[in-house]
Amino acid sequence: MSSHDPSSQRNAGILTIVAVLLTAAVLRSPLTGVGTLITEIQADTALSHTLAGLLTTLPLVAFAVFALVAPGLSSRYGIERTLLYSTVLLGAGLIVRSLPSIQLLFAGTALIGVGIAVANVLIPAMIKQSFPLRIGLMTALYTSSMNLWSAIASGISLPLSRSGLGWRGSLAFWGLFAVATVLVWIPLTRRVPMQDLQTKGMKQPAAAGGVLTASISAQTDGSGLTPSPSPAIWRSPKAWTITLFMGFQSIMFYVGVSWLPEILHEKGMSMDSAGWMLSLMQILSMVGSFFMPFIATRAESQSSLAALSGAFFLFGFGGIWLASEAWSILFISLIGLGCGATFSLVILFFSLRTHSAKQASQLSAMAQSLGYLLAAVGPTLFGFIHDQSGGWSIPLATITAMSVITILLGFIAGKKGRISEL
Repeated sequence: MSSHDPSSQRNAGILTIVAVLLTAAVLRSPLTGVGTLITEIQADTALSHTLAGLLTTLPLVAFAVFALVAPGLSSRYGIERTLLYSTVLLGAGLIVRSLPSIQLLFAGTALIGVGIAVANVLIPAMIKQSFPLRIGLMTALYTSSMNLWSAIASGISLPLSRSGLGWRGSLAFWGLFAVATVLVWIPLTRRVPMQDLQTKGMKQPAAAGGVLTASISAQTDGSGLTPSPSPAIWRSPKAWTITLFMGFQSIMFYVGVSWLPEILHEKGMSMDSAGWMLSLMQILSMVGSFFMPFIATRAESQSSLAALSGAFFLFGFGGIWLASEAWSILFISLIGLGCGATFSLVILFFSLRTHSAKQASQLSAMAQSLGYLLAAVGPTLFGFIHDQSGGWSIPLATITAMSVITILLGFIAGKKGRISEL
């Protein structure tokens, strides 16, 4: 059947949606499950809090480094193929991480980070390319799927470990989702042969989405979908503000998934309950990430929404720091709402603050590279502060103060206007 046939385009559009949602499912779940298993991992490997923090920090470093590589790979191989390759690499990392070696634990974690880094950059650009009339809806579905499976991973990782799989088997479980994701991307890569990309100036083929599909040639100016960030992006104050907002909201999330279970455990909660509290955080994150794009796309400016979303961190982490364990559900819920709302706003800014899919991918690459480099400091730094101070009070005071910075950055990043194309 011809690729121009309406039925074929509709089927390809549905398959693209499934591929995006499945990819979202494996972009955070391999990382969030680590937080609830950290005590078992440390008991088995004798890792310090500082080294254990690297299990979250290493992927973030990979996010930072390989986010800038993703645009060039997409221009050369096509966005679908690049996403396929990144998912294969992610799956390989999941297998390596589960092997009985501390060195392979960290090596596999780094591979997982590389695979996730590429997909992090390209999925928002693909949404703008394939669903230009439904950016809010697709962003909501994408971020909600990511947060849903993050929540599930936090909740079931410890029970899976205790079911006989052990913590290594629990971490390897998410390889099943990586395989499913690869199987969905394969037919999408076959729509345009590799030689067509090479003989036509390596232009990115449009992912068919029925009436929602945009003409990629109009968006790329014939230079490929996602070239490296242009000088206009690097010189833009708006781009830098979005990048810093990305970094600070990521610190909130990754410090939370890395250390909140242990923090709650030290406050008197069982480790099982603490794991489910982390699930609750991410379920509420899913709520925030689903509804925020619909609200934000109806407003000319998102400043107030971004500042309010950042305020959830201030009250959430501040409450965990200063209040009793009995109020944990409330404060964890606030942190979850903040994580989901701020993340979906950042992803949305890649589209709302740019003129094309090409520029959106450039902003995405810059914000995710430098933003995650900033975020990478979080888990290891907070583990180090804990080791030096002997408790969690100083780390919690630090992240509460950083919440104020997140509010200010969100307010500025949310101001209307687009980055110059010059």
